[in-house]
Amino acid sequence: MFTSVDDVLARLAGAGYLASPAVATTVFLADRLGKPLLVEGPAGVGKTELAKAVAQVAGARLVRLQCYEGVDESRALYEWNHAKQLLRISAGRDETWDEARTDIFSEEFLLPRPLLTAIRGDDPKVLLIDETDKADVEVEGLLLEVLSDFQVTVPELGTVTASRRPFVVLTSNATRELSEALRRRCLFLHIGFPDAELERRIVRLKVPGIDAALAESVVRVVGALRAMDLRKAPSVAETVDWARTLLALGAGTLDEAVVRDSLGVILKHQDDILKAEAKLDLDAV
Repeated sequence: MFTSVDDVLARLAGAGYLASPAVATTVFLADRLGKPLLVEGPAGVGKTELAKAVAQVAGARLVRLQCYEGVDESRALYEWNHAKQLLRISAGRDETWDEARTDIFSEEFLLPRPLLTAIRGDDPKVLLIDETDKADVEVEGLLLEVLSDFQVTVPELGTVTASRRPFVVLTSNATRELSEALRRRCLFLHIGFPDAELERRIVRLKVPGIDAALAESVVRVVGALRAMDLRKAPSVAETVDWARTLLALGAGTLDEAVVRDSLGVILKHQDDILKAEAKLDLDAV
């Protein structure tokens, strides 16, 4: 998909994703080596958006598996359309079981889920396995066959092997440790909070109407908040939301009243808001 690291930087920027050189380098290597990319970092730093941007610039279909506690094989790989199978059996009452079984366990009755969908067909795809750390440990076993050989075994139909490998992105907020077996199959990328210059560029890109001085003030204040001992430090997504909020309020500068009234946009816990109100000194920022 990409010819060089600079090509990654330029094309992702064209899709509205400003990547650091480290991010662009890892994306280029994942594409060139055909390896899944495991992206860890705090919520809101752009892990999911990276997969979306790669799909956009590659002209690929985004196939997303949203992980959560309790997600299982039927939600990740495939399941059979039982209602349709029962109707088919009822319609063929004179058939033997062997005749009916051959029919009902066919493609017509198969419901592919994200992992199977991603490896079928010749069209380009980006497989996003989002918030992998929220799934149960057992789900990682389902991923190993896909990420090792890019194939899925359906006992009734056989093994489905990818004719064209998808670009795979796994994201994790590191709420639990992922297995070493899964990590070995991936290139690793940690996306943290960007430096001030990159974050200013992101704000100016995502909030076109904001002026440079206000964008710089927003980034400085957010940086000061991140330096505090908060339950949830504001991420890039909150920085952009705050910039949009200030623009909607018509605020040309940051003063104590504006900051106090809008802290709920960037801080999500009351004790964090109280701590920020007590410790944040705008004159020192």
